[in-house]
Amino acid sequence: MVAVTAQQVQLTAFEGSTLSDLTQAEREVYEAVERGGRGAREYARETGRSPGTISNLLRRAREKLDEDGGASV
Repeated sequence: MVAVTAQQVQLTAFEGSTLSDLTQAEREVYEAVERGGRGAREYARETGRSPGTISNLLRRAREKLDEDGGASV
């Protein structure tokens, strides 16, 4: 039997959807900020990234999701 993480289950549920089209960094930021309820600045502090980088990753993720019709989250 193979152990599956909760994140893998979530991604499997979206297989063929737009979340799988995001880069790993975009997906991490999107999940933390949009789905996890963290603020972009808070997530930047937690990860040691600049707030501008987090904002750019989040913007790109949102744009990709919008282009593909959005994903239900």
